[in-house]
Amino acid sequence: MGADFSITVRYYRLSEALQPYFTALYHFDFDCPAGTHIEDYLHPEWAVMRFTRGPPPIAAIGPGPLKEQWPMVVSGPTSRSIRFGITTSSVFGLGLRPAGWARFVAGRACDFADRTVDGATDPAFGLFAPVLAMAQEPDTDPEAVAERINDYLMGCLGPVPRQEAEVRALHEALLDAEIGTVEQLTQRLGVSRRSLERLCARYFGFPPKPLLRRQRFLRSLAQFMADPDLTWSEALDSQYYDQAQFVRDFRSFMGMTPSDYAEAPHPILEKIMAQRMADQGAAPQTDLPTILRYSADRR
Repeated sequence: MGADFSITVRYYRLSEALQPYFTALYHFDFDCPAGTHIEDYLHPEWAVMRFTRGPPPIAAIGPGPLKEQWPMVVSGPTSRSIRFGITTSSVFGLGLRPAGWARFVAGRACDFADRTVDGATDPAFGLFAPVLAMAQEPDTDPEAVAERINDYLMGCLGPVPRQEAEVRALHEALLDAEIGTVEQLTQRLGVSRRSLERLCARYFGFPPKPLLRRQRFLRSLAQFMADPDLTWSEALDSQYYDQAQFVRDFRSFMGMTPSDYAEAPHPILEKIMAQRMADQGAAPQTDLPTILRYSADRR
């Protein structure tokens, strides 16, 4: 793993009409010495598409060797960490919310859970294939590329899917820290357990119970990462009975103990978090480039 490298991070705000469907549009510039790469771990998340100009990344979901990916790599919804490595390259990333999966992807989320695929050839992601050419344009200002991507996606909106309201309501319920059981989910949505399971499989990738487990874990992890003064026990989500339960979840989702994770280097995630905190006014600006915002609300 190379130690001498630089990362430029930019986040772009998509048009308001697109925001219910995507978590973020971002651009990373990685600069590494020749013959080296940097490695880090991604947390479990919703589906993400990454469009690379330069050598494609290497990655593995869960244990196993790192394998070369594709210029347009799509990771489906994940319940395990993605270990990845990358060298000098330019990467645009586009995160899909479950409602975005319902509106733009021609396939079931459960068929892509904990997998990476070549998005340029998989028909489920055919709508996004033109974005790869935009991301690979040489010597183009990233802000101009982000604007093109935004405009292209605006032109792809089309009709509202039949189940979009249910998908968005379920997503909001999963984010509610007061909801910790499948029964509470069914009551919130007013659906049967079987209907809930079908909705989760089609658009969220996993059954309801694992989704709830993942969300309480991610809330705890976000608390810990946002405040360096917190201990793991202080960062625990209220849905945890005790720290032992959290440690079991941590091993399941990340493949290591909380202590091992805290002691491991996170060269990419630390810089991303620093940028996000500074951009939100929760931390002073660093010497990293300021995050650029692109807002295309003119449509």
